[in-house]
Amino acid sequence: MEVVYEDNHIIVVNKRPGEIVQGDKTGDEPLSETIKRYLKEKYCKPGNVFCGVVHRLDRPVSGLVVFAKTSKALARLNEMFRNGQVHKTYWAITRNRPENPEGELLHYITTTDKNNKSYASITPKPRAKEAKLRYRHIASSDRYNLIEVELLTGRKHQIRVQLSAIGCPIKGDLKYGDKRSNPDGSISLMARHIEFIHPVSKEPISLDAPMPEDNLWQAFVGRLHDENNQPQ
Repeated sequence: MEVVYEDNHIIVVNKRPGEIVQGDKTGDEPLSETIKRYLKEKYCKPGNVFCGVVHRLDRPVSGLVVFAKTSKALARLNEMFRNGQVHKTYWAITRNRPENPEGELLHYITTTDKNNKSYASITPKPRAKEAKLRYRHIASSDRYNLIEVELLTGRKHQIRVQLSAIGCPIKGDLKYGDKRSNPDGSISLMARHIEFIHPVSKEPISLDAPMPEDNLWQAFVGRLHDENNQPQ
């Protein structure tokens, strides 16, 4: 487990693809339990250890996840997420390039439990939830594109289904239209950056996820570094 930030009230970890945030029917150990064991061992805590789940990432997605170490922090963070006071930025690798280099997407999303899949429509439908995001194309390689996404709502599989709806399924995401899976079962989507006001200290928190060691992610990091260091 990779801890990115920790204090008395919160802990932020860099989730790896394949890990689950909260327990599910697979019976695999979730990050919430891994963190409890880590806290118990690090601080020699007797009895039960508190770890509150604030938000989630899909199993094949990597990146930053915030957990609460106290009930006070959990209650306040839950309210902040509900009120849109936590700002998350995602990076996605796609094979196709968006028709427009940047824009805002609005869809109406419905989800079926039978196949655990979401569907996006450009017109309202019964029981559909409004989904909004902003995206920006930030880099290209010979075969792939790097897209930055800011979520404006939080719907199930939202980034995956909305990018697919504009012809840009995420690399490795067979469920939403990509042609081939990634060797490790991941999809090329990561929660790259998060910003919020600390729920107790009120200090601003701004964190970036470490980049995956995967060669394609690293190639984009190098490309962005070179572009940012071009003489003006």
